[in-house]
Amino acid sequence: MEIIQIVSFALVASVLTIIVKEQKSSIAFFLILFTGIIIFLILIREIAQVFTLLEYIAQKANVNGMYVETILKIIGIAYVAEFGAQITRDAGLGSVASKIELAGKVFILVLAIPILTAVIETILGFLPA
Repeated sequence: MEIIQIVSFALVASVLTIIVKEQKSSIAFFLILFTGIIIFLILIREIAQVFTLLEYIAQKANVNGMYVETILKIIGIAYVAEFGAQITRDAGLGSVASKIELAGKVFILVLAIPILTAVIETILGFLPA
C-alpha cells in the first residue's frame, strides 16, 4: 500500500526537519519542500489515472469534451494552488500563501465562466418566453 510508504516517508522527513530546524532553519525548509515535491510526484500518477477515467466516462456519456477538459483544469488548479500555498505557509509566509489561494480562485472562476454560461442558457431555454 503506497499510502503507508508515503506516510512513513513524511514522518521520517518530519522528524528530520524537527532535528535540523534547531541547527539550520533554511535546510529544514528545503527538506520540507523536497518532501512535499516527492509526495506530489508520487500522487501525480494516481491523479492521472482518475483524470483518464473521468475522460472515459465523459466520452461514454456523450458529454462535450470542452466541459470535461475545463473541469479537469479547475481540479488541477485547485491542487497546485493548495500545494503552493501549503509550502509557502510552511515557510512562514502566510500572507503569500493567501495570495496564491486567491490567484487559484480567480483562475478557477475564469475557467468556470463558459460552464456557468451554458448552465444559465440551458435554464433560460426551459423557461417560457
